[in-house]
Amino acid sequence: MKAQESTPPRARVAHVLLNVINDGASLDRELDAARRLTPDPRNQALIQECAYGVLRHYYSLRRHLSQLIERPLRKRDAVIEMLLLSGLYQLFEMQVPEHAVVDASAAAVRSLDKSWASGLVNATLRNALRQRERFVPPTTDDAEACWNHPRWLIDTIRAAWPDDWQRVMQAATARPPFTLRVNRRQLARDEYLVRLQDADLAARALAHCPDGIVLESAVPVSSLPGFDAGLVSVQDGAAQLAAPLLDAQPGQRVLDACAAPGGKTMHLLETVDALELTALDIDPVRLARVNQSAARLGLQCRVIAGDAALPAPWWDGTLYDRILLDAPCSATGVIRRHPDIKLHRAPDDLALLPARQAAIFDGLWPLLRPGGKLLYATCSILPQENDDVLSAALQRHRDALAAPINVAWGRPTRHGRQILSGEHDMDGFYFCVIEKAAHD
Repeated sequence: MKAQESTPPRARVAHVLLNVINDGASLDRELDAARRLTPDPRNQALIQECAYGVLRHYYSLRRHLSQLIERPLRKRDAVIEMLLLSGLYQLFEMQVPEHAVVDASAAAVRSLDKSWASGLVNATLRNALRQRERFVPPTTDDAEACWNHPRWLIDTIRAAWPDDWQRVMQAATARPPFTLRVNRRQLARDEYLVRLQDADLAARALAHCPDGIVLESAVPVSSLPGFDAGLVSVQDGAAQLAAPLLDAQPGQRVLDACAAPGGKTMHLLETVDALELTALDIDPVRLARVNQSAARLGLQCRVIAGDAALPAPWWDGTLYDRILLDAPCSATGVIRRHPDIKLHRAPDDLALLPARQAAIFDGLWPLLRPGGKLLYATCSILPQENDDVLSAALQRHRDALAAPINVAWGRPTRHGRQILSGEHDMDGFYFCVIEKAAHD
């Protein structure tokens, strides 16, 4: 269902949620489309907050709604369910006046071509207000509502991290920090902290990341001093660890495989002089963002579309000194930033994704010169996509050796190092440095 330009913001939220939850659409793309059709920044902010909030708390909100309506809505009326979930989120989690939520939600029904449901929406939300004291936090008897994740994913994370899974669940539902990466080619982090202070933006340096800053509150990038001039970029702290781990040296030939949207690519170019860097990705549309970031930051690299698992069509035959393999994965470490992930992933992904990761590793390994390094990275917290993939790769390639990572962040694993969601104010990431044996 498509929303028109005149659609009220709460109806637009319902459209976004319907497309994401029922049709498997990307939250980022749906919100981009909604913003283009919503000129008022206040309404843009409302749409974004409601969409993210409902998806973060989807299972508990759905449980509350089931206690308020006598029987589930018909499938063809799913957009009304989305409107109600958004209304419950506004009532329970946002500082929106109660009457405004009820009245605006009921009025939004008309633009959804569901005028018959105006009374239902009004009555349901008013009933929620009357009964709000009766709503108790979900217990572990209803694991999905308690942890706001699908049951299979709860069980999978619990099996992987039996001592930490509850903290991981809580972190994945929490609002993430707003983290920046200062472009050290233009100024030092301490200098940019002063600029933020002058702009009345409270911020602090991020531990373990020499270029990282955490803002006290998220702001539009247009409010960041010098953003358009390339002084700073938005990037989580864990992603900022890739560049130093790759240990690229000035003048080396580097491949950033699976590079889009290009945050790690740009960080490499910001921190190492005269790199001959190629940014590769299979998705030409997403690659456009690499070019956009390079233009804003005043950096240059070669950008090509191609399949990392099949290098013959795009590789020029010259070996690389360094390869960054940011492998496609379940993205279970970044659910707090992309809450639609937990609705879109399925158990079968954990069988399919490691096979794809292995194919990419095998495709790229011959492209690395002897004595070079490959950094394997994922934003997953699941061993099936991390250590298990590397164990098999090390068996297949006898000239591959996992190098120690001696750092103060994360925790050691069999072959690499893992950050769990929320640790050190970072997303969940896995890193493993693989060295290729030099010829005798």
